[in-house]
Amino acid sequence: MVQIENLSFSYRQKQVLFDQLCLSLPMGNIYGLLGKNGAGKSSLLKLIAGLLFPKEGSLLVGEHTPGDRYPEFLQEIYLVTEEFHLPSMKMSRFVKLYSPFYPRFNHDLFEEYIKEFKLLADQKLSALSYGQKKKFLLSFGLATDCRLLILDEPTNGLDIPSKSQFRKVVANAIHEDRSFIISTHQARDMENLIDPIIILDEGQIVFFEDYEQISKKLMVTKQADLPNHDRVVHAESTFSGHTIVEENITAQESNMNLEILFNAVVNNKEKIQKIFKN
Repeated sequence: MVQIENLSFSYRQKQVLFDQLCLSLPMGNIYGLLGKNGAGKSSLLKLIAGLLFPKEGSLLVGEHTPGDRYPEFLQEIYLVTEEFHLPSMKMSRFVKLYSPFYPRFNHDLFEEYIKEFKLLADQKLSALSYGQKKKFLLSFGLATDCRLLILDEPTNGLDIPSKSQFRKVVANAIHEDRSFIISTHQARDMENLIDPIIILDEGQIVFFEDYEQISKKLMVTKQADLPNHDRVVHAESTFSGHTIVEENITAQESNMNLEILFNAVVNNKEKIQKIFKN
């Protein structure tokens, strides 16, 4: 679905953000994109959506170059950014105006989504809270049945019950002819939803693995003392001792916490990459 080869990009009068970036995203997955502030997550999503343009290299979404902005491309992609503006109109009016751009828009599913999020079609968009606006945009994006849905920090502004609803509706909306890319700092909100995991750091993809491989290659344990062996990849102190990430040499799969996985990868790139090459 998304094929990026040797992509380079920089903003004016700033250092290069991406240099020879390569990434391939097949259909049918909910990809999780993690990275520090300023790592380039939002820029990468905008490049994929055709809102920014590579300086060098190639970027294809299906058969289309996003920057060309052909209607055939635009009807198969929907981007929900972290910051957005909605017109001063009722939800029902918005849907009537914009749903025709998406040939597979499902009005029945849209009604189900807004009901799940406790929204009403006759509500005025400008009167909604930030979190309610996000719920509306997510409902609309899911109902388009577009092949690529891109969500940038989708759980910001959502309360705890709404985050649970978000995971439920997203998980139910994925199918083999569709992919989602979710960029987030809220790693805990995305556990048991995103798979594979992509970690972006210093303009490069430093980690791209699915949960099955992660659980086979790494394990997390809590120990009173730091172990004295070279299988330790990362350690974090806790009130009761240490949380340890180490190479998994057992035949058992291990549960992995996304936050500690992220910290382990960005602080120990070479060791992590060596483990996953073996």
